[in-house]
Amino acid sequence: MKVLDLCCANGHGFEGWFASDEDFMSQNGRGMVECPLCADRIVTRLPSAPRLNLARPERPANKPAAIDSHATPATTVAATDLQAAWLHAVRHVMAHTEDVGMRFAEEARRIHYGEQPSRGIRGQTTPEQRAELIDEGIEVMALPIPRGLDGPVQ
Repeated sequence: MKVLDLCCANGHGFEGWFASDEDFMSQNGRGMVECPLCADRIVTRLPSAPRLNLARPERPANKPAAIDSHATPATTVAATDLQAAWLHAVRHVMAHTEDVGMRFAEEARRIHYGEQPSRGIRGQTTPEQRAELIDEGIEVMALPIPRGLDGPVQ
């Protein structure tokens, strides 16, 4: 089993597990490999090498660690941490809303005007429908949901 570091055209990094390099090339060539965040099928293999951490270089006791004067805990978050947080938020939305599909605009209006009980919904709209809802004072937010989130992300 080969674990490969992959990246989509949008810069999202992820791992893929394949039987061999040839298996990855075959699946990728047939458009079967896609980004779990944005479903992009333009996927490239990132260079990777085995890494052995046998020992840590020790810092002299009198030399403090380098500090970036512009870095704060919020600005030093790794891209993988941001991806994980985004996936967690999307999963939360999916678990706590009802999927109304293509009826989203119609259902949002019914809720807004009191014809249906208030509840969290999600679905699909066109950009025009979304603009009309906003013009009517109905709060909506576009949230791209990766196809892979219907089940477990591998």
